[in-house]
This record gives sequence, C-alpha cells and structure tokens, in this order.
Amino acid sequence: LAHYDVLTALPNRLLLNDRLEQAMIKAQRNHETVALLFLDLDRFKQINDTLGHSLGDQLLQVVAQRLLECVREQDTVSRQGGDEFITILPETDAAGAELVASKMLQVIAQPYLIEGHTLRISSSIGISIYPQHAHNIDTLIKHADVAMYQAKETGRNRCLMFRADMNTSTYERLTMETSLRAALERKQFQLHFQPQVSLVDGGIIGCEALIRWKHPELGMVAPADFIPLAEETGMIGPISDWVLNETLRQCRKWLEAGLPEIIVSVNLSALQFRQRNLFEQVRSMLSLHGVPSHMLMMELTESILMQGVEHTLATLHELIGLGVGLSIDDFGTGYSSLAYLKRFPIQMLKIDQTFVHDITTDPNDAAMVRTIILMAHSLNLQVMAEGVETEAEAEFLREAGCEWAQGYLFGQPMPAGAFTKLLKRRGEKKTW
Repeated sequence: LAHYDVLTALPNRLLLNDRLEQAMIKAQRNHETVALLFLDLDRFKQINDTLGHSLGDQLLQVVAQRLLECVREQDTVSRQGGDEFITILPETDAAGAELVASKMLQVIAQPYLIEGHTLRISSSIGISIYPQHAHNIDTLIKHADVAMYQAKETGRNRCLMFRADMNTSTYERLTMETSLRAALERKQFQLHFQPQVSLVDGGIIGCEALIRWKHPELGMVAPADFIPLAEETGMIGPISDWVLNETLRQCRKWLEAGLPEIIVSVNLSALQFRQRNLFEQVRSMLSLHGVPSHMLMMELTESILMQGVEHTLATLHELIGLGVGLSIDDFGTGYSSLAYLKRFPIQMLKIDQTFVHDITTDPNDAAMVRTIILMAHSLNLQVMAEGVETEAEAEFLREAGCEWAQGYLFGQPMPAGAFTKLLKRRGEKKTW
C-alpha cells in the first residue's frame, strides 16, 4: 500500500522516486543516460463526467497493462494519480525514449471495450533525459511535465522532447493563470453585447452577452486565450457566475431606462451545468435583479447536453419551468444524438458560423444549413445563424426559413453603453 497504486498495481510516486534516484546514481557512475516519460491521457475527464468514474477506473487499469507491454523488465511504469503515468527508462538515450513513447501512443489509441462501450482515447507524452535536461529528480520530472503540456498545446496524441525554451511558455502560462485568478477581484472583466436580429424585418430581438478581459498590461485579452485556461483551472465556474449576474444586472438597467424587453443569451459552462444548485442559482439571481425569466436565454453546447442525460433532462426541465429559454450553441460541431435531441426541452438551435461562411459558394454547406433548418422546424425549434457577415448570407438564410441571425453584418460585440444607444436608435421589435 505504501509503494503501489491500489487501482492499477503500478509503483506509486514514492517507489518511482526511489527507483529514479537509483537509476540516476547508476547512470552517473557509468556515464549513461536515463530517460523519463511523462504521459497524460487526453480528455480523460470527459469520459469520467459522461460515463462515470467506475468505467474511468477500468479504463485506467487497461491503460496500465498496455503501457507495461511497451517496456523492458528493467524499466518502471508508475501511476502518479489521476490519469498521469511516469515511465523510467534506464540506459536509454533520446532516440530510444522517442521510440518507446511512439509505441505507447499507438497502443493507447487502440479501441477499448468496457461495459459494452467502445471507447477511444489518445495521450500526450513529454520526455526528459538525465543528465542532459536535469541533475535531480524534481527538475527531471518537471521538465518532462512541461514537455507533455506542450504536446497537448500543439495538438495532443504526440510526444515531445523537453527544450529549454519550453520553460518560457510555461512561465507565461503560469503568469496568465495567476492574473486570471485575480481578475475577478480586481474587476478586470467586462461584458460586451452582440445584437441578434429578426431576418424577417431586421428588428433587434435580443443580444448575446460575451465576456472580455481588460488586462492592465496585456490590454484586451481574447476569450480564446483565457477561456480554455479558465476551464482547465476551474476558474470557469466563478467567471460564468459573474457573467450571469452582470448580465441580469444590465437587463435591470435597460428595463429601468424604459427600453422594451429583449432576450439576452448567456453561455452556460459545463461546470455550471454540473452544479446541483443551478436551478436555485438562476432563480435567486433573477429575483435579486427583478428580471423576468423570459428575458434570459441560456446557451448550452452539445457536449454539455450529452453529459449524464437523465440529470441533464431534469435540470433542463427545471429551467424551462422557471420560464428561462434554452438553446443549443454551435449546433453541428458536436456529437449529440438526434434520438436524445428530441427529448431535450430546447427552443432554439444556433447554426455554427463554420457552416454559414461558405453557404453562398459551397453547395455542401448550403445543403447542410438547409437540412439543419428543416430538421429544427420539424422538431418545433427555432433557428438562429451565427457569424453572418454579408447580405448574400442573410438573404440565403432568410429564403431557407431561418428566423434570426447574429454577426458582424448586424453589429460587432460592443460595450453596454453602445448597445443601449443602438437599441434606442433602431428601436426593438420583439418577434417571439
């Protein structure tokens, strides 16, 4: 129990450190090298969240056995915890380490049949070499970890050898993470609002609330640069809560200014959706700000909907009962089942902009968009197209039966003040 992992029966962190120390002492004495491989499964958390920890544990046990098949008797494969594995390869140079790592990538990628589920998963591996990259255990492991993280950042399902310049990007990421944790407290986040219009008469029927980070040194940080980090670190939870609270506070301001009610869409994070108190949280925030529930539209991705279908259904019905609208964001880019889709109490599909950009030039995209609209209407769902940038795109969507749209053609995301002026100038026509 002190030296072996209970789940996989592999050496644990304590035994790994002891064997690595012995390997490094022997290598120093004989002028040899020791390779260390740091392996992490890609998106393993998604399997745990979707299919349960019991199935995830069984997957880890199979992974452990496959890794053992890739090494020699004198090598050590250990589990560090979670889905992280470290392998020690004594008397192995860089070329030999990359050969073993490539073999591991291949065996991990083979299908798994567990409890009737056929699963596929990939992994990312970082490699460090003693004494080339480090002269002590902690630094050698750290450098392999850094290389593994770079492998994930550059596409996953690959192995990378540690380089000195990798530490620079890791430091930048650490700095970004530290700044992100302080951003809420220092009130560095802002909300911008992008108009959503009716394709029938061009009237503004709503907007989407989008977060922006105004960093004191980096300036405006794009969501694509900090949202993935927020998800990875767990900060997405409090950040998403802030977005919802600030959105409703702004809605209250519009109502007090005498502006007609509009629909305001807010993106719901996977972490928020898994919270057991989501219904109470939304209800209390609506009550706190005095905003009618029908003004709030919550956008979910297909991947969120497929995480624990029964719990998802219960939560969706609670929100619908509250009067909140629900839509599927980026439709067509996920993997939702149509059999499940008809069970979800969703009011709207949002067609992802990747389909919209080429609808006037690519017959396949045009056919795809028409099909999505027809399918949505057959399920009594309304449709909004994202990323509309030209009149030709808007006209195509209008003729295809799409009711609403958002995109640069109608307005870029803008601060609350600018959107308020737009509402006052153009008026508001509520069509739903």
